[in-house]
Amino acid sequence: MVSWPDLGTRVTVRYRRPAGSVPPLTDAVGHLLAVDPVVRVRTKTGAVVEFAPADVVAFRTLTDAPVRTSEIRALEHAAAAASPGDERTWLEGWLLRAGPGGELAANSAVPLDISAQVSTVPAIVDWYHRRGLTPRLAIPDRLLHLPPGVTVERTEQVLVREVSSSAEPDPSVTLSAGPLTAVNEGARAAVTGAPDGTRWVGLSAIRAADDQAAAGLCEALLSWGADRGATRGYLIADDTDATDLADSLGFRLHHRRRYVRTMDSV
Repeated sequence: MVSWPDLGTRVTVRYRRPAGSVPPLTDAVGHLLAVDPVVRVRTKTGAVVEFAPADVVAFRTLTDAPVRTSEIRALEHAAAAASPGDERTWLEGWLLRAGPGGELAANSAVPLDISAQVSTVPAIVDWYHRRGLTPRLAIPDRLLHLPPGVTVERTEQVLVREVSSSAEPDPSVTLSAGPLTAVNEGARAAVTGAPDGTRWVGLSAIRAADDQAAAGLCEALLSWGADRGATRGYLIADDTDATDLADSLGFRLHHRRRYVRTMDSV
């Protein structure tokens, strides 16, 4: 049995073609989208190659185009501004957020400054306990090293793409207070800035009757963000979900974010 890497990983897969094909084997190179019930690989042209897992002869993990740690930190700054919580404070390089509703992004501490260290975690735990809240850390790739044994409660993919204005204004979209935010009955978009000067539009809470409706709604909100100065867009996806919608919209994996709840091992 093949031990597949995480979805979104860039791979090269050699697989058998239908009986009688010449040559009998071929390769698919690109990002891994699914492994069951069929293997799906998105190539650099955007085409998606599909084949049965039983036809896989060999595979190898490839290195993605590098994303700098500073780029991860900058995007996480923009995403944090989009989910600020009702209460927020800085503590030794960590941004601590608390708010109603239990949304993880608005109820967790994230190490946004380069000075953030694991040694601050006991003080973070105390801050949340004093508010009657469960202490959680949101740890993006490469921003902080956690020791072995810490339990990861949830892993998210942060996917990105360029944006441009092309769609007609959606009359069902209304503005709300706080960050420049558009709220639709099926999704939410927020336009925020990053320290490196990039203006981002982030999508969340996407709900639609089907993928086609969801894609149309997302494109309208991305265009809305572009009209308000955003040049890039991001989408947060649960790491256990198939990212077909994100893939169809042209999003590519930027980094992952892990939420840590159990602090006893830190």
